[in-house]
Amino acid sequence: MNIDIPEGRDAIEYVWGEMVPGIGIAASKFSMSVYAHTTLGLREFEAARLRIAQINGCAFCLDWRTERDGQKVEVEFLDAVTEWRTTDAFDDRTRLAAEYAERYALDHHGLDEEFWARMSAHYSQLEIVELSMSIGSWLAFGRLNHVLGLDTVCALPSARRPQAGG
Repeated sequence: MNIDIPEGRDAIEYVWGEMVPGIGIAASKFSMSVYAHTTLGLREFEAARLRIAQINGCAFCLDWRTERDGQKVEVEFLDAVTEWRTTDAFDDRTRLAAEYAERYALDHHGLDEEFWARMSAHYSQLEIVELSMSIGSWLAFGRLNHVLGLDTVCALPSARRPQAGG
């Protein structure tokens, strides 16, 4: 861990809620709103989220699986995300979500007209904006948690939604 946490304190709650409350609490609300207000399908949502988790190297984010109405992606889904280019486990929207996440994180200047034509063929403009904001949240907060070493001590309190970066 790269931040000193007082003994007996929850690292995530301390860093995100107490250290910089004017920023951390707002960031946490943004991060959690991605889960609470998404209109994207679970598979494309998780494909993009897990691809960012792989790129960030966030241990917590890699272990987390979003649940909706008692449903989660299958155990093998993470392997399919790794192989998003060639897997037969993805439909076009899911594959494109993983591709967009990767390119957003690693080569956002390379998002060319051909890519946007494919995105527009499979996603509405509202969905593109939502996916872009979600990816931005995961990229920033998962990376922040990893850089500060928080991802190794993240734990979800049982009654709450995912923490920022989850």
